Amino acid sequence: MEMETSSNSWTTRDDDMTMESAVLERVIDVHPARLTIAELIRELAGEEVDFGTRDAIERAARDLSGVGLVHLVDEFVTPTRAALRYAELLDR
Repeated sequence: MEMETSSNSWTTRDDDMTMESAVLERVIDVHPARLTIAELIRELAGEEVDFGTRDAIERAARDLSGVGLVHLVDEFVTPTRAALRYAELLDR
C-alpha cells in the first residue's frame, strides 16, 4: 500500500518546525535577557501545559542548539550570534 503524499498534508516535521520558529523568535525577542526552559514553556504555552507541548518546546530548543541557533547552558536558552545577525538582516 502506497502512502499518499501531497503538499497540503501537515506532518510532524511541520509541527516541529513551527515550534522551533516560535522558540527562536521568543529567545531573540527577549535578548539580552535569558529564559530558562521552564520560563520559555510558560511564555509559549501558559501555566497549564500538557506533556506533548512541553516536550515539543524542549525538543525545539535542543534541535535549535544542535544546528547552532541557540545555546543551552544550565537550563538557559539564548540565541547565538548567528541567529541574532540573521534576525537583524531580516528586519532590514
